[in-house]
Parts: sequence; structure tokens; C-alpha cells
Amino acid sequence: MDTHAFASLAHVRILLVPVGLTPRSAFDKHTEDIRSFDTIRLGDIPADTKDERARFMPNPLSAGHLHLNFLSHPPPHSHLPLSLLRPSHFPLAVIGVAACSETDSLASILAQFNASLVDMFPSGGIFPLAKNCFVFEESDGNTNLNIGDNLPGLVVIPSMLGNKKLYIGTLLADLCSNILGEFGVLVQSLESPIGNEYLNSSMMPILPPLSDIPSSLDDLARRDSLPPLPSHHSQPEVSRSLTLSAAPPKRTSSGPSARQSTLGVTPPKKRMSALGVVSSHGRLYKTFGDLFLLAGRTEDALIWYTEALLLFKSSQDFVWHAAVLEGMSTVSIIDAWSAGHGLHNSMSSEKEPWSDVSEKLSQAASLYYRTTTSDGEVQYSLLTYLYCSCVLRRSSLLFSVWSAKGWGPLAFTALLHPGSTHTSLPRSPIQKRLSSISGVSRASISAALAQAHGPWLLHLGPRERIGILETIASYYACIGYKRKEAYILREVLGCILDLVVCGREEDGFPKPLDIPTTLGLGIQGVSTGDTSPRGAVGIRLSESVAGNESILAVLKYICRVLGIDLEAVGVIDPEDGSPTFSELLDSDAHDAPEAYPLHGWPELQVGVVREAVAVAEALPDSIAVARFALSALKTLQSALAPGDQYHLYTTSNRALMTARRRGDSTLVEYWSGRPVVSIAITPLPFARLPIEKPVSMLQRKDRDIVPILTGGTDPFLYNPRKAQTLQGKMLVIQNERLEFMVVLQNPYIFDLELEKLSLSTSGVEVECEPIRVLIAAGSFHQVVIVGKPLGTGNLIIKGCVVQAPGGSPREFLLPLSSDEEEVRRGRNRSSWANEAIRTKYSGLNCFPWAKANRAKATRSSSSLPTSRPKFLQCDVIPEQPMLRIRRTSVTHGAVMLYNGEKSTIRITIENISSLPVDFLRVAFEDSTIAPAQLALAEGDLSVFETYETEYQLLHTPVFSWKQTDEIIISPGQKSTVTVNCFGKVGCTNGIIHFSYAFAHRDDESSQVFHTRQLSYPVMVTVYHMLECHGMDILPSPTHPHGETSMRLQTKLRHDNLDIDDDAWCLFSVEVRNTYGLPFNVTFTRAQEGTEPMTTAVTVPPGSTSRVVVPVKKFLLSEEHTSQPIPTLSDRQYVVTKSKLSSVQERIQRELFWYREELFKIIRGNWTEAGGTRLGELSLRQQRLTLSMLETLRLETARVHMSLDLCDQSAHVDVEHRGKCYPKPNHHQPIQYVLSFNGWLSFEKSCAFFCRITSHIHTGITFDPPEHVIHEGVLSDLSVGRLGSGESRTLETALCFLANGRIELGAVVRARGSDPPVNIRAGAGCLTAIMRPDP
Repeated sequence: MDTHAFASLAHVRILLVPVGLTPRSAFDKHTEDIRSFDTIRLGDIPADTKDERARFMPNPLSAGHLHLNFLSHPPPHSHLPLSLLRPSHFPLAVIGVAACSETDSLASILAQFNASLVDMFPSGGIFPLAKNCFVFEESDGNTNLNIGDNLPGLVVIPSMLGNKKLYIGTLLADLCSNILGEFGVLVQSLESPIGNEYLNSSMMPILPPLSDIPSSLDDLARRDSLPPLPSHHSQPEVSRSLTLSAAPPKRTSSGPSARQSTLGVTPPKKRMSALGVVSSHGRLYKTFGDLFLLAGRTEDALIWYTEALLLFKSSQDFVWHAAVLEGMSTVSIIDAWSAGHGLHNSMSSEKEPWSDVSEKLSQAASLYYRTTTSDGEVQYSLLTYLYCSCVLRRSSLLFSVWSAKGWGPLAFTALLHPGSTHTSLPRSPIQKRLSSISGVSRASISAALAQAHGPWLLHLGPRERIGILETIASYYACIGYKRKEAYILREVLGCILDLVVCGREEDGFPKPLDIPTTLGLGIQGVSTGDTSPRGAVGIRLSESVAGNESILAVLKYICRVLGIDLEAVGVIDPEDGSPTFSELLDSDAHDAPEAYPLHGWPELQVGVVREAVAVAEALPDSIAVARFALSALKTLQSALAPGDQYHLYTTSNRALMTARRRGDSTLVEYWSGRPVVSIAITPLPFARLPIEKPVSMLQRKDRDIVPILTGGTDPFLYNPRKAQTLQGKMLVIQNERLEFMVVLQNPYIFDLELEKLSLSTSGVEVECEPIRVLIAAGSFHQVVIVGKPLGTGNLIIKGCVVQAPGGSPREFLLPLSSDEEEVRRGRNRSSWANEAIRTKYSGLNCFPWAKANRAKATRSSSSLPTSRPKFLQCDVIPEQPMLRIRRTSVTHGAVMLYNGEKSTIRITIENISSLPVDFLRVAFEDSTIAPAQLALAEGDLSVFETYETEYQLLHTPVFSWKQTDEIIISPGQKSTVTVNCFGKVGCTNGIIHFSYAFAHRDDESSQVFHTRQLSYPVMVTVYHMLECHGMDILPSPTHPHGETSMRLQTKLRHDNLDIDDDAWCLFSVEVRNTYGLPFNVTFTRAQEGTEPMTTAVTVPPGSTSRVVVPVKKFLLSEEHTSQPIPTLSDRQYVVTKSKLSSVQERIQRELFWYREELFKIIRGNWTEAGGTRLGELSLRQQRLTLSMLETLRLETARVHMSLDLCDQSAHVDVEHRGKCYPKPNHHQPIQYVLSFNGWLSFEKSCAFFCRITSHIHTGITFDPPEHVIHEGVLSDLSVGRLGSGESRTLETALCFLANGRIELGAVVRARGSDPPVNIRAGAGCLTAIMRPDP
């Protein structure tokens, strides 16, 4: 491709062509040696002094240079009209490069070389002027080098030659000498009148073969007599003029016929009427200047250019006029390069030395732009090419001065031999400095380049258009205008794609129209011998992929400049290794939404993405199509319309299917961000859940405290050991189904298909089958992945492995949310946010991938330590047995009981596993346990209420089971368990739990074993039919007064019950039947020292009956009643909330312990009248009051009162009768005899005091203070200390002043010193009846 160098008018172009079967490697090797000669000194060129050939030969002492430019391809035949206007555009010589071995023939090599030239250059053309074939010997020197005199134009370069480069330089000098000699022959033809007329016949004349031009007899004399300054020249007639700017656009046809038309050259119309007319010599002088410039003689060239310029100024020959200005500009640069002018010259003058050259080139471009053509000579393509070349020459001048920091040797070298300078790109700060130093701004270079871009480019052929656009794009890249470069490169790709489509149409086979389209394989042109309709097989031609990578590279570069990352989705070779752990973490951060912020013009980016996908489809490259489409979906999701998203997704799927069908094993990365949101292990069913237990549980223990009292909670408020246990890993079982709940997301508007979704684990091997998932558009989706652990140990669930259709598997890590992980994510978010808000970066440095690289570097340079994240883990335990409930004795799982009734449930369990069960425990749960446990946990209950609640939980459970022997259930065997049921009011349901395990395994080192639970729910209905209320303790009744019959009945009843009034009391309670059936209620007395007694009563429905049972008074020891109210649970640090005094607390304890002793003596039962159902009747709801306690408790001290009457026969003992008949108005001494039982002593004896109370009871009125006179004090009489069994007598004198009935009473109280108490120990009474005298 033409590089459009500034000094291309002075370059001698030499075409290098391979000859024969020369290998590409050998051709590149030898041409590299040839291309190393970019200049040849004029003094090294051998001179030819023969006639016309000596005109352009250099002098032996010439100091100039001949500049060489080696080509690989000849110019197109359509450029033949430029052969006289711009001879430097054509190869002036051809060098054939051949590699010769022992079997090769030199004659055949020469013949092949000559034949290749016939195909490259049209017949009758004036170029090339010279040719030569260099044959390089590849063997060890045995080749026959004797070529004789019959093979001119062929040179053999032996392999044994020492300095090949020097020899090649000599051959090139000889070749240049031949070229300069041919210049003289060409000029000789043009100097004739006929040649001059041909030269002026059209705007771009074509010279016929030199043999067709008749030579003059006096050519030398005519040559010497040429007028030096002709004043006019002939101009062709112009019937209609068209300018370049007004020329209609002409598109290059892509059909075969259009392409074939460009291969031939249409000879121009010769104006026969103009022949023989004297024409201007301006074009001839310009041709002389071109040839002298190519010959390295710039002084002679400048002279001829000056002469031609004077002639063209007065003419309308704009094209040749512009060409002269370009030649003069080139001469100025070459002279400056030869003289070696430095920077000091450019800084000393007021005007830049290169400004004259720039003005000439600007004038030449304007002349090309104003050029008009006549009918029949519409050569817009060549005119556009000349105009664009002139603009690029001026742009090259400005760029060379800018990049070389001003006018100097570096700029001269860049102008003459640009080489690869277009590919260098200074950094932004250096670019600004270059503009200030050189005096050329980047904007001026861009403005000069913009003149070459316009609609006129459509007149160019594909090759010329690509070359010019490529040069413009390279200049834009070098000055840092990346977006303008991308804009030009988009047009370059359009031109290339046109050529690709044209080539495909020329190479393809047209589909026969007479063959109907049928189903089947569609083989065309295959005869099967059957005339019946058959299917056909479609034949897919092998498509060439040469050059696709370059086109895709340009396409990626364009998109990257515009802010589109077409490589966001990578390509993976299946043979590559898996990524490391750190790479996975980085890729997860790269897939974060903040990693792809929108930057740029979204509408433009979407359009460019469509073009990129279309280009990849046109090549075609299925993997590139899928990669581009998926990368756009990944990075431009928010900018893509729903239709664009759906189109890109379907296009990528279709491309991946095509690539797979064609056997392409390349895979694309997963692209849709992070589809996996979370992963969790589905909790095992209760029947399969393993529970870890210590081995110590295998030893049977008799515990006084049942855990059901506290719900199995820990007695301590905080137990760090138990807290660590609760935070342990989840337990799963070997070789059993394990489910994982995975939450997926799809942010796109189309349904996202995942071909494979599986788990990513480490540790224990897990058998997991991948599943196919279809996620609905814009939604979250839950799926269940089933796995089976194949071993025991630690299982780590790192994440999921996701694979899209046609893509490679991608592992997504899902660390647990820990402090370290939050810190790492916070650093990532901070780095992304820091780069997102920066304003220092401009241009291409603010693109997302540039920010990502800086953020990655920031994270890598951070001083914070990076720790490995934690993942979801579980412990896999050995296989466990499995039980199921085979049958039960309960119908429909429901039990109906009366309150207090007992029943049984028989449950048959079966072992359905391959392991035996050697450990079985049964636990129970009912609806009454939770409320009671809650009340106990809150701690708002009193001590008494707490005891009653615990008593109900412990002693009256709804379900109970007594294990006699160890139960072993072999695989496939059954066992029956009997559970006792107790009817408790308020119970509505219950659960029977079976805990079982295979505990006795071969592994004796394990300190734990694992159990499973099997639960059986039971619906419970308890009917409340009998209620006990109104409990009372009454003293044994006495009737000292009244009728004789009543006294006799009381005495008879006491005799039958064998009770004493002072030692017995009566227990009474009311029983009410709230049910619809009668019940027989029985209360049994079982008291030590007495005979058992039973009292039965039948309670009809809706009625209430009172039951009375005599109870012998009893007395509990002080040690017994002083004990605190016990707690039946194992709770510690239980603090009572009551604020009772010590006396009140003592009374509370006595009430509690006497109540408990009473309930041990009295038991209640019931039976269904006429039925078989029976149960217990509870008295726990009844309370014992202080009065009841005084009645129930046996008195400590006994008081006997007697009245000493004057008549001794009237002396009455209170113990027997309790009455006496004193006479009024007489002094009567009264005696108090106290006896002490001994338990009430605080030390070893007790101090007593006695208080006497009396009152008078009459039928009309009474006033005791007025009718009774006593001696001394009647209250707080000190008795003193009495030991156990001792007695003491006190006397007091009384006088009764009236008749009537007076009751005398004495109360004895015990008084202690530490602590001070005042306790009633006993009492006595006496009834005095005063009768009037008869």
C-alpha cells in the first residue's frame, strides 16, 4: 500500500516480485537485503555516454543521491493515464527474486520472470524502463553458473559470495544506470513535434509505444533549438467543464462486470486535428523537471519546473500547474536534506522556512480542486487521487515538522523516508510541548487532513480509497485525535467489507433455478439413477479466513476508542488451565455492575456495535459475532433498547450454534455478570436431621431433675461453651440426598438460558448432576440442585459453576458475609468509586477498562492484608439408620380422655435402612408444656406458684414411657413401644419423639454419636367433668350444751369414729359434676397411726356433693417446716421477688409443708358410673389458709381449766364436760394446768404466758365488766420455762355478780428470744352457769 510519502515524487520505485516457486521465507530474506538500500550516491552510478542515454546520467563527481522505494505490488492499470503526468507513481524497474537449487534451470527462471511481467503491466506501456532477475543460489555451490550470452537480464548471486550486500548495491547501481538511460530515450520521443502533441492531447495523456512514434531526422538540432521560454501552448477544446467539487459521486460497482472493466485501459481519443499544430512546451518542461528530480539532479529539475511554471500561469492547465508546484516543493525539501540545514535557520528568520513549501502545496490542492474536465474525459477517480495525494503531502509536511520539534534534519529525514513514524504516538503532555516548540499545532494538522476527506472519495477505487483513508487515520492517531481516527477507520472497514462481499460473489456458485427446493440433504449435481424426486444436500464452500484477524483488530480498536469494549467477553481455549483463586476473585470484582459505567455517546455506541456485529457476520467469524454481541450486552445493557438486547442475544446464540456445528472448539466466557445471587443448604427434613450427642449419653443415669421443666434450656444465663456449639457447622449425612437452594437473577429483557448449573465444592467429593435453567426476563429465580456426599469430613461449598449455551463454564465464588469479606468488598467499591469521580483523566484514560486497571493497581498496592474468604461449610457424618412408623393403636391420630384418666398408645416402628438401631429414647411434647415453661422463664410467679407449675410438669405429664431393656432393631425389623397417656385439662395436642441411632460402631475414638428423631403427632381431647373446690379443715364438733339427745348423738358418733375431739379434725371438700354422666368419687385416707378409711359418693350430672373425711391432727418438726419451698428444676441463681418478713416467710413455709403432708394423706379417685373408665381427682388447686393450719396442726401445749367451788362435788374438769355451776356473789378460785409436748422449744424449754378472756352470754343483756370481778391481772401472765412433759398450775380468784352463762377461756402462747416470736401453743375453755337460788 502506498504510504504517500512527502518526497514520493523523487523516489525511484522498483518492484520486487518472486519468480517461480521461490519460498516466502527465502523471498523475504533476500528482499530484506535489497530494501536496505534506500539511497544510492550519484557518484556510484556508472555513466553511459552514448547518445541520448547520457542526458540524465550524473557526473562522476556529483554529490546528490538517488532515492529508492521498493514496492511489492504494481499500481492498478486504471492509473495508466498518470504515466506522463506523474512518472514517479509507477515502478521504473522490476527486480525478480528467485531461489535457485541444483535442479533448477536458469532459462526457465528467466522465462517465468518475463511471463510474470506480461501479466503485471499492460502491453504498449512505457513502464517499467528496466528489469533484472536476481537469482540467489541456495545450495552449496554446485549449481552451474555458466549462463552464457543468451540470458541477458539475469544475475546469479552465489551462496559462497562473501559480501552479498556490497554486490547487491553494485547491481542496484547498474539498474539505476539503465533507468536513467531510458529517461533519455523517453525524452527523445517527447521532444519531437508528434510526441509533444501527444503530450498535450488531453489532460492526462497516454504515450503510445515508442516504436510507433516516428523519429525526426534532425532530432539533435531540434533538441538544441528548443525555445527556452515559450509563450503559449496548445489547449484542447472544452465543450463542458466540470469541477471536482461539482462532480457527481460515482460508486464503485461490486459486480463482476464492473471489476473486469477496471483491468483493461481504454485508449484515449487522439485529437488528429491537433497533430502538427505547434503546442506549448509547459508540459514537456514539467516532464523534464520530473525526470531530473527522479535522477537526483534537483538543480536542473528546479530550472525546468520554473520554466514550466511561467508557462502554466497564463494557461488553464490546472492539473499540470499543480503538479509543477508539488515538484518544486519536493525539490526544496531534498535540497534542505542535502544541505543539512539545522534548527538555527528556522529560529532566526521571521517566517518559518517551511511556510513557502506549505503555501505551494496549498495552492496546488486548490488547483486540483478547481480542475475541470470535458465530456468523454470524466476521470474523477484520478483527479480525486491527485487532489488527496497533494493534501496528504501538505499534511505530511506539517506533521513531520511537528513531530521533529521544528525544521531540521529530523524533519527532512521524516519527509524523505517516513518509514514507521506514523505508528509512533507521543503522550499528551509531550504533544502539547511539541506544538509550542515546533510552531505547528495539532489543530492545523487536523484541518489540513480534513481537506482530503469528502464525498469525492467515492470516485476512487477500493484500493486507492483504502490507502488514502488509512493514511489519514494514521496521521490522526499520531497527533492524538483518536476519535477522528476511529471515524476514518470505520470507512476503511466499509471499503474492505465491500471487497469481501465482491470476492464472495465472484467465487460463489449460483444456485440452479431449475432444481426445485426439496427436503433432505440437498446434494446438487449428484445422479443416483432414480428419476423419482429426491432431496438435496447443501454444499458449503470452504471460506478463507486470511485477514479476518486484522479486520477484527481494527474493529476492536475503533470500538475501544469510542468507549466500547468488544473484548469484555473473552475467548477460552478448552485446553487452557483453570484460573487461580485470586483470578476468580478479580473476575468477580470485574463483573460487578460498577465496573462498567456508561462513558461516551450511547446512541453512537449502539450503532457502532450493530456495525461490528454485521462486519463479523460478513467475514464470517461466528466466534467474533458471538463475542461482540455478548460483550455489548455485558457493558452496554443500560443503553440498549429492548429490541437491540433481544437481537444481540439471538444473534450470539445463532453464531455459537453455527461455530459448534462447524467443529470450532473455541468457547466464549460467561457474560451476564453475576447470575448467582446466593446459595444455601436446604434444611433437612425433621425425620432426617442428625443431632450430635456425646458418648456419655449412652450410659443410663437416674436424674432427679427432668429437662422438660425448663424446656431443655441451659440453667446459666450465659454459657459460652453452648454458644460455640450452636454456631457449629451444619451436619449432613453420607450417601443421602442433599439439596441446595440457589437464587439466580436475570437483568435482561429476554429469557436467559443456562445450559449447565452445578455446584463448586471442595473437600468431600459430591456427586452432582448439572441442570438446565431458564430464567425469566427481569426476575429472580430459585432452583434446587441435588447432590450426594460420597465421603465423610468437611464439605466446602464455594459457589456455582455456570455455563451458557456455547460458552465455557465459569465458577462464581460466594463467600460468606464476614468482617474480612465486607472489608474486601468495601475496598473494591471504594476503588471503583474513586476512579469514577476522578476528573484528572481525560480522553481515552477515562474509559472503564483504564479505570479498572488503575483500580486493580491500587488494590494490589494497598497495605491491608488480604485473607482468604470463608465459604459455606458443613460436616458430612457417616451413614445413619432410618426408622418409620409402621402402625399405631390410635385411630386417626386422636385421643379422647377424661380429666385425670390414664390410657396407653402402642406404636410400631420399622427399620427401613441397612444399619441397625441400638439406641432408642422416647421424649414427649404437649400443648401444656410451652405455656408453663414460658411462665417459669419469665420469673413473675411466686415461689408457691413456681412449685405448682413445676409439679404439674414433672408429676402429671400427658405422655410417659418406661424403658425396661435396651432395644435393638435390626435392618428390616419392627418393634412396638407402649406410651402412657394422662388426661390433663387444657391439653389439645402432643408429639411423641423417638430418638434413635447406631451408636456402637467400630470407631471407638469418636467422642460423639449422632441421633435422628421420628415424631408422631397426636390430637388430644380432654373432657373436664369433676371440679373440686371449697376445701376446709374443721375442728371436731362438740356440744357441751343443748338437748340431751344431741349430746348423745355426738358422743355416739365420736365413739364410732374412734376419735377424740382434741386430736382429730375434719377434712371437707365440695365436688361438682360438670359433665353429662354420673361419676363415683372416692376419697381415701392413708395416715400413719390410723386405719385406712375410704369415703365414697356418687355425684350426679350438674350437682355438687361435699365429702368429709376425719383426719387426725399431726405435728411436723421444726426442721421440716423451716425448710424453704423446693424447686423441682435445675435452674440456678433463682431470686425471689417477694418481700416478706421472717415471720411471714415462716408462716408461708408452714402452710406449704402442712398442705403437702395433707395431700399425701388424702387421695381422690373417680370411676365412671356403670363404666370401666377411671382416673385421679386432683386437689392441687386447693389452698390451705392459716385458720385451716391452726385446726390441722396438733397443739403444742394443753390447757386444763377448772373452777374450785365451795362444794367439792361440783368441781368440773374442762377436759371431760367443760362446764360448771358456781354460785353468784361468791369468790371462786380458777386453776390453769399447762402441760408441754416439747417440740416448740427454741432452746430446750419454752417460756409461756397465759391470757384469760371471758365474756358473759345471757338471753337479755349482759355486761361482763360489770358482772365479773377478778383478782390481779388476767393478761400476759408469766408461766416460765417448761420442758418436755412438764406441767404447771396457776390460780386466779373470780366472783360472779349475776346469774347467767359465762364462758371462760385461756390462751397459751410461746415466746422465744431469737428470733422474737409469739406463737400460739394451746387453748382451753370452761363454761360457768349461774342459776338463781330456788
